[in-house]
Amino acid sequence: MIATLEYARILDESEALGQMILRSEQASAYIEARRAMEEDQEAQMLIKAFNHIKMQYEDVQRFGRYHPDYNEIMRDVRKTKREMDMNSLVAAFKIEERKLQQLLDEVSIIIADSVSEQVIAPRGTSGGGCGCGSGGGCGCKVG
Repeated sequence: MIATLEYARILDESEALGQMILRSEQASAYIEARRAMEEDQEAQMLIKAFNHIKMQYEDVQRFGRYHPDYNEIMRDVRKTKREMDMNSLVAAFKIEERKLQQLLDEVSIIIADSVSEQVIAPRGTSGGGCGCGSGGGCGCKVG
């Protein structure tokens, strides 16, 4: 019974932490940037164009350089991605997305480290590792 009550308390506190994150400046800025990007017709057109060329790219990848349209598709992918990334609303969204991810990474690290230094938390951009969670098994720098 005690373990069940403790588990319920941990879940309640986790929910409260999630709500605090949702009310944070980073989450608010992320939500606003996403909304602005989703409501902008030009940004949506660029995203749709990129997703379309990305599907073609994935098809070309099956054959690599031997695909007859390899060079053209590769050039189109780079051009389309650059156009999408240069859109001010897409760029602003990506910046806010990285900031929110950094906050989530930092919270994960704090929680993991509070349990034990041996607990592995994704270290993403804020911790220097790749964030794979394999404990360095992939060859990344842990911690």
